[in-house]
Amino acid sequence: MRAAALYSAAGSLLLSTLAIGPAGGAPAGAGAPAAPGTAELRGTAVAAARARAAGIDFGTCSTADVPQAPAGVQCGTVRVPLDYARPGGRQIRLTVSRIRATGKDPHNSKRKVPRQGVLVYNPGGPGASGMYFPLIGMVPQWKRIAAAYDLVGYAPRGVGRSAPLSCEDPKRFFEGPSLSPTHPTERYKRQRITRAKAYAKGCAQRSGTKLRFYTSLNNARDLDVLRAALREDRLTYMGASYGTYFGALYASMFPSHLRRMVLDSAVNPDPAKIWYRSNLDQSAAFEERWADFRDWVARHDDVYGLGGTPEKVQRSYDTAREWLAGKAAGGTVGPGQLQNAFLTAGYYDDFWPSRAAALSAYLKGDPKPLVRLAAPSRDTAAEAENAGAVYTAVECNDAPWPTDWARWDRDNTRLARLAPFETWDNAWTNLPCAYWPAPRQRPLDVRTGPGELPPVLILAAERDAAAPYTGALEMNRRLAGSVLVTERDAGTHGVAGGANACVNTYFEAYLLQGSLPVRRASCAPHPEPKPDAPAGRATGPSPRDSLKGKAVRR
Repeated sequence: MRAAALYSAAGSLLLSTLAIGPAGGAPAGAGAPAAPGTAELRGTAVAAARARAAGIDFGTCSTADVPQAPAGVQCGTVRVPLDYARPGGRQIRLTVSRIRATGKDPHNSKRKVPRQGVLVYNPGGPGASGMYFPLIGMVPQWKRIAAAYDLVGYAPRGVGRSAPLSCEDPKRFFEGPSLSPTHPTERYKRQRITRAKAYAKGCAQRSGTKLRFYTSLNNARDLDVLRAALREDRLTYMGASYGTYFGALYASMFPSHLRRMVLDSAVNPDPAKIWYRSNLDQSAAFEERWADFRDWVARHDDVYGLGGTPEKVQRSYDTAREWLAGKAAGGTVGPGQLQNAFLTAGYYDDFWPSRAAALSAYLKGDPKPLVRLAAPSRDTAAEAENAGAVYTAVECNDAPWPTDWARWDRDNTRLARLAPFETWDNAWTNLPCAYWPAPRQRPLDVRTGPGELPPVLILAAERDAAAPYTGALEMNRRLAGSVLVTERDAGTHGVAGGANACVNTYFEAYLLQGSLPVRRASCAPHPEPKPDAPAGRATGPSPRDSLKGKAVRR
């Protein structure tokens, strides 16, 4: 799933202020049965032992890792094999960031808080970097957790300076304006097929033989090597969005190495969903979330003047698309940029006021707010291109994809009749996987039996579009002993440490005391955003807007 700015609630709040487990999975050719991965398991053991002995030499963070890092935040690297079947072969280095546990109770400065180890975080993607995560300790909702845990972030393989991937010249990544037809013509489809083939070829040409090793299974193995480098026998891990998927792989592969695990906005781990069907499910779910947004705008027609019914709001949006197709706003914002800006409203409802205000202003003759929100950012093009390359490589490598265009055309044409908002744009993002030059894997069948791992906390919003709620239910079913906490009637993607105090109570109690409800619990939704700008004037950029291009997709 492509998007301009995707972070969990943790990421949003942040920018506002040697034993081997008994199971494993390994690469296999498309259509081949999953292999036990003996060579990769041995390779992980070798790499983990080596990493534990070496540790991580933490020091001052470079501007490329964490710009203007505050005092206490440190950075370093950990070495991992490119190919775990050959642990003595080519090595790559992953960048890591950390801030030590404060040991101070934020509500009682005289009370010392015992350290509980490290909390490692991955924000998702694939393609997102967690290097900023240690800064979350400055946010009030996180101070108690920061007192007990060293907060550790890292850039997964391929991301940032961690053996970065690239598939095309970053200067071409943010070309605009672009089109975004909800029902594309045959000519347009042929153009996108040509572009997808060129992109897949570019990935192979720019990345070489290393391309095949950027997978979710290797991300899980890297996580275990990082655990060893931090000299932790058992890991406390938190993953958001895609980070829940390879977190679940880690739980299946290395259950004895887990202390606690939080899976926030869980991706469906069913092998049949990875990743072609998962993206179809996303597109359908985004249509429902788009309807939620239009309903909210209609209820605030007195503020925005975009129509008093969802249908009228849709007509206002369609009018803007037509105007932008005729003349791009600011020379760079066309229908594609408009759609991308409004797609983020499907992830986070705190984006709703700024998007509605920008659309209102544009239709009344002022394009500046829309240009501020939607114009391609040249400053972040290289970072966004890298994130897009990692996303594509991991998803294309992870599983078999349909290679017959007729299958893509049939499935997406049918879906677009019911869910036009995101279906085809999502298909174009993933179409390079139909022409992928590297070998495919068969996804690991994620399952754990009773008592095989500590209880896992799964968090989900009932109307999450990027990680549809059925995925959380499936994750809960497959991880024996896991507990699911649901935010009802809400759709924000990533809920831990966010706006819902009820969710945060369960989250904090689990990380600090290890306590959990019985199997499932639910929370009332957090309040809807308030329309905080009069029609014709847009609010300033939200904290997540400053992340445009820094994280992508799931």
